[in-house]
Amino acid sequence: MGKKNIGAIVTVGLLLSTVFVIVPSERVNAGSYNGEDLALAILANQSTLVSSSYSDTDTSGHRQADVLSSLGIMSPTHGSTFALFSTGIAGYNPVTSNENNPGSERGSWFEGGQYGYPRDEATLTMTLVVPEYMHYIYYDVQFFSTEYPEYVDSQYNDKLTITVDSPSEGTSQYIFDINSGYFVLDSDGLTGTGFDVYARSGYPSGVDWIDTIPRHPGEDAGASDLIPIGGASHPVSPHEQITVTIDIRDVEDNQFDSAAFIDNLMFSGYAKTEIIARKTAQDLNGGDVECNDTIKYTVTISNTGTADQHNNGGNEFEDAIPQNATYVEGTATTTSGTVNYNGAEDEITWNGAVNAESSISLIFEVTANSLLSNGSLISNQGTVYWDSDGDRINDALELTDDPHINDGIDQDGDGDTDDDDPTNLYVVAFEPPVMVEENFSDDTAYGKATQSYMGRKWFETSEKSGESNFEVAPGYHYLTSKSFKTKLRSSGSSQYWYYNLSALESEIKWWEMWFKCGNASEESDLYLNFKNSNGNSIARMKLEYTQMEDSSSPVNWGLELSFRSPSSGWVRLNTPTNGYLYNNWYKIKIEKNGANYINYSLYREDLGLVDFKSDVTLEAPFSDLAYIEWSNTKEPVVCPMFFWDDHMVGLIND
Repeated sequence: MGKKNIGAIVTVGLLLSTVFVIVPSERVNAGSYNGEDLALAILANQSTLVSSSYSDTDTSGHRQADVLSSLGIMSPTHGSTFALFSTGIAGYNPVTSNENNPGSERGSWFEGGQYGYPRDEATLTMTLVVPEYMHYIYYDVQFFSTEYPEYVDSQYNDKLTITVDSPSEGTSQYIFDINSGYFVLDSDGLTGTGFDVYARSGYPSGVDWIDTIPRHPGEDAGASDLIPIGGASHPVSPHEQITVTIDIRDVEDNQFDSAAFIDNLMFSGYAKTEIIARKTAQDLNGGDVECNDTIKYTVTISNTGTADQHNNGGNEFEDAIPQNATYVEGTATTTSGTVNYNGAEDEITWNGAVNAESSISLIFEVTANSLLSNGSLISNQGTVYWDSDGDRINDALELTDDPHINDGIDQDGDGDTDDDDPTNLYVVAFEPPVMVEENFSDDTAYGKATQSYMGRKWFETSEKSGESNFEVAPGYHYLTSKSFKTKLRSSGSSQYWYYNLSALESEIKWWEMWFKCGNASEESDLYLNFKNSNGNSIARMKLEYTQMEDSSSPVNWGLELSFRSPSSGWVRLNTPTNGYLYNNWYKIKIEKNGANYINYSLYREDLGLVDFKSDVTLEAPFSDLAYIEWSNTKEPVVCPMFFWDDHMVGLIND
């Protein structure tokens, strides 16, 4: 959570000329090409186009530019289409070589190879006539690059340059790379663009093998936000013809592709203030938002216009502390102006100026309240008050990340169309289970077993193989696809099942396990010693093969199951077959009985409960179980194997 999402930007401008409706082609065509469909896709007023030309370094048909109606999180800011320019192939596997996923992030290159000349470049040139009364030109732009983050502050910086040549006002440029401007997004916020890529190693540096599986760290691309920032406005004069050139090119090499979204090129009659507000929310504790977690809010207020927003009367920004959260005293800071926490109103306020074509940011933190129910909403949206007409009175409002309330569109994919604010956070309040299960089905065969509940690991085994086996078994099981096999001799070391029930905010109430056994040809045994964290025994059980007097079979050693009684020594749990556990599936269950007693129950698969006894604990309370120690006192030539499955633990969590 806390990663910024890109929403649609509504740019307000004065359009006085007639708009001709022309539908651009779906993709740029190969061969001779003047770029007219690119120009028409960009222009808010298509009647201003006089002529256009396009060139790139792609020898296979001008694939470095494209007219699109959508691409992942990209969508038009005016009309039904936008233009995308790239140092690789625009909008089509733009950042992985050989069009593979996973692949390397070397990208696509054309005439110059990886390092040679010419550098990959795409250029659109438009001649436009400035309408009557118009004095400024604006456009929406967004820059994407796989050079981020590894080549920040290096010479490898693909450039986007937008140049406006005005006969009356001269030449002005807007230049963008990963070292300049409002470069704020990483792979998490670029879904479906081809730039939502992650280093498979988890640590991007240099050329990496990448895929689209989210990793943190591992984000291996970035972008600016979609707003007309920095130099994205140029002075012009009415009626003159101007030249607008959009150019994107590789720098230093032809690898690591970049792309530029361009749309809504429009004229305006005056220098204007234009306010855009963005907010992100970050859980500083990581993972899901839980009770008592600290949430950091970052608010950016950008003036994308050419006139200053002054520090006028009243607050320029107000943001109520969300319900279900509490402000963290002293955390409100800002890069400019004055930020305060108003305790009486339980809100953050900011006062100050935002100069033309610049931004300010402010930060504050809250904590999620205690005892919140699962799914509780922490919703936070601030309001910027600004001056839209230059009279030094704040007359306009801008919300941080407009939630699109009642537009009928599910913006964030949560099934709800009424609360699509990216700073909406839902609390995951952990509710302890009444029972957990380890059936070994998701463990790796021949390795140790682990089990978690809602991301909290509560069970893990030691690992040993070879002459002594203590491992997940793939081929023999009870109800699920795998089981756990034990084959221990006294010459081997003890093995362990570890429990961390405090991670589940619980104590044990009962423990049960199905197991499979058979007869043997010599004496052998297996001990299970249930202990607490101090090593004190809670309960002990013994599986022992003893010679059966009434059997003439060579496999005449039968299995007896016993528990250790503090007063009576070993106490046998019997079955209807002379007390022995013959070849079958059995379940043993031990359960807390009051403060000091344990119930022992033995089940057979085809008969149900076959024996029940109760006795006091050994040295420690049953609820303090921390681990089971598995050991053997014999050294049989043919060591019997046991298969354990459908292990369940009942819990007390009140």
